[in-house]
Amino acid sequence: MEWKTLINDKRFGLEDYHDSKPGLRSDFQRDYDRLIFSSPFRRLQNKTQVFPLPGSIFVHNRLTHSLEVSSCGRSIANEVAEVLWHKYEDADVRQKLSHLGEIVAAACLAHDLGNPPFGHSGEKAISTFFSEGEGKCLESLLDSHQWQDLIKFEGNANAFRLLTHQFNGRRRGGFAMTYSMLASIVKYPFDSTLATKNKFGFFTTEIDDYKRIADELKIKRIDTESGIKYARHPLVYIVEAADDICYEVMDIEDAHKLKILSTAEVIDLFLGFFEGDRLASMKRNMERVTDPNEKIAYLRSCVIGALVINTAEAFVKNEEAILDGSFTGSLIDNIPELEHGGYRRCAELSYRRLYNSSEVVDIEIAGNRIITFLLEKLIHAVIFPELNYSRLLLSRVPEQYEVHSENLFHRIQAVVDHVSAMTDVYALDLYRKLNGLKLPAV
Repeated sequence: MEWKTLINDKRFGLEDYHDSKPGLRSDFQRDYDRLIFSSPFRRLQNKTQVFPLPGSIFVHNRLTHSLEVSSCGRSIANEVAEVLWHKYEDADVRQKLSHLGEIVAAACLAHDLGNPPFGHSGEKAISTFFSEGEGKCLESLLDSHQWQDLIKFEGNANAFRLLTHQFNGRRRGGFAMTYSMLASIVKYPFDSTLATKNKFGFFTTEIDDYKRIADELKIKRIDTESGIKYARHPLVYIVEAADDICYEVMDIEDAHKLKILSTAEVIDLFLGFFEGDRLASMKRNMERVTDPNEKIAYLRSCVIGALVINTAEAFVKNEEAILDGSFTGSLIDNIPELEHGGYRRCAELSYRRLYNSSEVVDIEIAGNRIITFLLEKLIHAVIFPELNYSRLLLSRVPEQYEVHSENLFHRIQAVVDHVSAMTDVYALDLYRKLNGLKLPAV
């Protein structure tokens, strides 16, 4: 693969209108701005990241997480672009490399758009509704590819659909984002029949869309006995690294604010990323403040700064393997052992103490019940639309969702589109109303 073709500002769905617009903003910057002002992006503020949405203590939600990932990803990409600029003498390549930070910043904003309410447990609730719940009876009515899409529901694939699908009343091409930005969010560039651990990049309905983008960018196609598979667009590795860095480090800081982890534990954990003079300097700097949260914030910034530099260096070091599609693993896997050991300790502690904490498990239990109930009612309604209750319920579904399609799979997918787009607050409110626990008020 080559940077000349990998960086392309053609807009999906607006190919016939492709032109270079005047002004200071590039089309990649327009991608970023378009996302910032969009309703799906704003809704992320009411979607759980890990810990329940804030009461008196503010912790991360999907929106604040996405903004931080975007900041981190732009920094990594700019570091990479600076080094690669000196490697390539071709003026056209250099000009394209100057846009890496813009593309990655936009892709990072969009990377979680397809995630349903209630954190990653929301994905599990949707997939298990079909694989082991009331939705299992639908298997015989769908083809094998459609069924795999449902029982392996994936937020990443859903993000690609949200950005590219022409929903009712909307323009062709969905958000009409640039080809390079769209390719940069597809972490798993293969369909659900090739999914590993329920991870894949696009639903059956978007296979042709991804193929069009990948073929235009000349992304390497990988032959398989069944299913569609490509190598990753190189910038996917940077988006993934920024996400890994932010959620792992920021989850630790959130746990400290919630007093799940002590100040001493977190200080020891974050100092483990450093040694020598750098470690001694950081300890001296910490002595200048007494506020525990300020100490942790300072250390967190140091850790993120170190990981940004390390992952950028890992990308440059492995650029040839990344471009020929032979690179395996993640950038985090290829950073020096000191920093990688620190990251690994954070991940192990998070698994033991954070992701299995009562606060997190409680929101997963509640979210599972809410999502399962909503899917039951809405899917029953699209299968039996002639019933009075179905008619009433479907009248409340936004017109953009194809709940009246003649195609059964499209109707089911429309329900999943609707439920996955909900915020935690909206899903809970609708659950209460449908159960008669809350009456509407004017």
